[in-house]
Amino acid sequence: MFSRAVRPTLSLARSLSTSSQNHAKVAVLGASGGIGQPLSLLLKNSPLVSHLALYDIAHTPGVAADLSHIETRAQVKGYIGPDQLDAALQGCEVVVIPAGVPRKPGMTRDDLFNTNATIVANLADACARNCPEAIICIIANPVNSTIPITSEVMKKRGVYNPNRVFGVSTLDIVRANTFVAELKGLDPARVNVPVIGGHAGKTIIPLISQCTPKVEFPSDQLTALTERIQEAGTEVVKAKAGAGSATLSMAYAGARFTFSVLDAMNGKEGVVECSFVRSEETECKYFSTPLLLGKNGIEKNLGLGKLSAFEEKLVADAIGELKASIKKGEDFVVNMKVSSYFRA
Repeated sequence: MFSRAVRPTLSLARSLSTSSQNHAKVAVLGASGGIGQPLSLLLKNSPLVSHLALYDIAHTPGVAADLSHIETRAQVKGYIGPDQLDAALQGCEVVVIPAGVPRKPGMTRDDLFNTNATIVANLADACARNCPEAIICIIANPVNSTIPITSEVMKKRGVYNPNRVFGVSTLDIVRANTFVAELKGLDPARVNVPVIGGHAGKTIIPLISQCTPKVEFPSDQLTALTERIQEAGTEVVKAKAGAGSATLSMAYAGARFTFSVLDAMNGKEGVVECSFVRSEETECKYFSTPLLLGKNGIEKNLGLGKLSAFEEKLVADAIGELKASIKKGEDFVVNMKVSSYFRA
């Protein structure tokens, strides 16, 4: 019953595939938080994961003990505090990072920058030192800046591989699929809307024209749908009235993306996910597009595809904000005092 409950989409269904190579060690950094706990639960439920390393600055031993009682094969161990971070990461093949502070009413993702930038820089540096070949999946907002931060930190350590650093924008696709299905009376598990650009406000660009199955909306409804997808995170923040941001749906989306990465690592062909990555598809250094995943991360960037005139304008309108967010992340790494953040 539980396994059915957590796999309503094709992507999560992959988590129940079987393979002789299903032995991945996955780390969750920020495992005690609102996203980290349900994300860790979903990963514990998957046969794709053999070892689950949970790290946070508080409560992780308890979270790990709780999850370890679940009757699935993944071995779970909790690590707490900076002194145990290196041990948590050693031997990891995939690292998922939901660590950071959540949004509150009235806050944008960019308002989180100063706190989350420091957290991500420290965690990225630990990854570079302990598991430099791992695939890094960043959930911590603002993703439009934390991916450039991660990349620049990895460069400082001489281990940067752009094919292995991902900004998890999957929640935008999950929301787009859900909202389109609601409007058209479709099964959301059979709807696929590519979402390109970035992961904040107007940089979120749903490609309704490329939806599978084919759907059409009057212009006013298309505009309203697009704006709802772009502001869906704020919708949740307001509904929670100060009690948090999107945690459960983000955990689901993070698990979906992680399972896709693990499937591709195990040799499954045709695994495609959108993600915010180093890109040459536009004038932005980083841009989310559909990606064909392989054993070593990105196998091929599938690009923007054919855009409608409405979508072309959305892209044009997003470029300036994306460039600014990317530069903000890069400048953060350039300007910070290395001794304050990085260990030798």
